Amino acid sequence: MTGSDYYIPAAVLAIALVVKSPSFWHTWHSPMSKSILVILACSAAGFVFGAPPTIERVNRITGVPNISALIVYCILSCLACGSLVLLIHWRGGAEETVRRHTRLWIAATGVVMATFCVLFSLSDVPIEQQRDFDTFYANTPYVREMIVLYLTSHTATSLVVATKCWRWARELRELQAAWTHWGLVILVTAFGLTLSFALLKFLAVGARWAGTDAWDALSTDIAPPLAGLGAAMTTVGFLLPVVGPRLGSMWVSWRAYRAMEPLWRALEPFSGPGKPMRIRRTASLEIRAMARSTEIADRLLNLAPHLDTGRREAAERYASSHGCTPDAAIIFAEAATIHAALVAAEAAEAGAAVPAGAGANATLEVAAVPASGRIPMTADGDSALPTRVSGTNGLARLSIQFSKIHRSGSPVGADRSESN
Repeated sequence: MTGSDYYIPAAVLAIALVVKSPSFWHTWHSPMSKSILVILACSAAGFVFGAPPTIERVNRITGVPNISALIVYCILSCLACGSLVLLIHWRGGAEETVRRHTRLWIAATGVVMATFCVLFSLSDVPIEQQRDFDTFYANTPYVREMIVLYLTSHTATSLVVATKCWRWARELRELQAAWTHWGLVILVTAFGLTLSFALLKFLAVGARWAGTDAWDALSTDIAPPLAGLGAAMTTVGFLLPVVGPRLGSMWVSWRAYRAMEPLWRALEPFSGPGKPMRIRRTASLEIRAMARSTEIADRLLNLAPHLDTGRREAAERYASSHGCTPDAAIIFAEAATIHAALVAAEAAEAGAAVPAGAGANATLEVAAVPASGRIPMTADGDSALPTRVSGTNGLARLSIQFSKIHRSGSPVGADRSESN
């Protein structure tokens, strides 16, 4: 990272900040929301003010050589404090303890930043350094102390956060809290990178103290990319447990929406005389899935006169005899009954009797039952529907089983074609 490439991660973080701004507005009183806001803002600002073009402009506007270094030190200190505060609230505990630890870290960060300002004001750094401020002024009075304080606080913060995240991640792995667990694992990696950044800086500065500049590349060329990647991963790690469940919910809704399509289309002749449900294009996936399940429920009510209880009971006995669990047997029975009802309804509409071969046994003999005897579907509970399956997920599983029976090429399908 040598120039304007600093602005690329800054732009990504700024976009994340804009996307999250509505939730920040609605949850402004939440300490966690404030901490995430600080982390995003400081990460983006760190890249912006750490870019050589920005350093040159800030120094020229303020008329103070190398003041950008002081600004970046303060920004990164705020980032570290925000990460610690968020982690404290994230972990939870007694309210008074959480509040006390939060105030302690904020106060400590304030003291460190004030010390930066005092040391910088006492120093003499007339030559502008856009990329190698730390090594160039490693032996300058007061700046030397400022650099040591900065790197020491950075190292300590990285160690504390990485250790806490690792311990908590191990606890959550046993509790199977996937999103939070992986967020913490990412944070361990992120703060491991920031720790590496501080250690490389220390090595380069230490080499300067020893009288050589042979290790300056560690500070100017290798450390900055590590800091950039660490800051980006820090943002991802903190946002993943917040955004992850939402993404998971959207994925589940999308799968259910797609899974319900075969049954939804098969029941289309029973949609009734009313106008179809209109869904806005901007509607969420959850709303779309719920609307489709509602339409299926309405169509099943219209199909109810054709549902045969005897077929349902025979289908359930057949599934149970093949080793299916009770819930899986119910799903299978309902799907087979709906399939047979559609055949019967079509035959009745054509004015023909349902062929004898279209009975329950004919349907069951060709319906696919897994060799394991376990159909990966469960009922969501009793409902007012003419079937024993309800809910978005339940109807999605019912639709999957219905599709298997419909594709199996049963005698019911053949008889139905003969009756048309």
